[in-house]
Amino acid sequence: MNILGLDTCFDACSVALVRAGEGCVASRFEPMATGHAERLIPMIGEVMDEAGLDFDALDRIAVTNGPGTFTGTRIAVAAARSLGLATGKPLVGATSLWVMAEGVAQELFEAKTGTTRDARPIDLPDILIATDARRDEVYVQHFSQGLPLGDPAVLSSMQVAQRLPQGCTLIVAGSGAEAVAAAAADRQSVDLRAIRPDLLPDARYLANLALRLDSMAQTVSPLYLRPADAKPQAGKSIPRAKT
Repeated sequence: MNILGLDTCFDACSVALVRAGEGCVASRFEPMATGHAERLIPMIGEVMDEAGLDFDALDRIAVTNGPGTFTGTRIAVAAARSLGLATGKPLVGATSLWVMAEGVAQELFEAKTGTTRDARPIDLPDILIATDARRDEVYVQHFSQGLPLGDPAVLSSMQVAQRLPQGCTLIVAGSGAEAVAAAAADRQSVDLRAIRPDLLPDARYLANLALRLDSMAQTVSPLYLRPADAKPQAGKSIPRAKT
């Protein structure tokens, strides 16, 4: 099975081709705050060329569908939809936070076993992904043994700390991890370890995750946890021309 993964949710653009039983065949990952739309399509071409595949050889197209920046989330989803329509291949969507958790789980697995993560059962700590959402809030989602324990949410760091269960032990990763750990410092029954403030989604982990997920019959849609920051000014709308 060949899976093409696409991500443009945050400050990076990444594309990867993963093959079942072989792992990542080709990938690109480039940090960028802007320019995702201009770079994504060329990166897809580069990855497909390096893998030596035509689009007909794909089995699935995977995409992060948010949360993330309003524009960034739309770019990869639109590209995945277009490729799906053009090739007839099914789409698989996963949250950007799940993809980041998959990357952290891979790192923890490798540190514990010295090998790449596979199907072997191994006890890993729960992972909480907390990524800066601005406005003193974070995008947050809790994972246990590779699976989400709830939907992603946008909360203040203090709200996250207050909702942590008593006696929990968590790895907290992402650009909002240290803020969450600081907010939970007074929770004596909660054991948090903040890591990877530089963590971003990577299409390699998205495509690996998509191997385990069911393809979706419906169109994958962007996941927005709040309205866009840019809004028309009240009373400043342009009147429509009369016909």
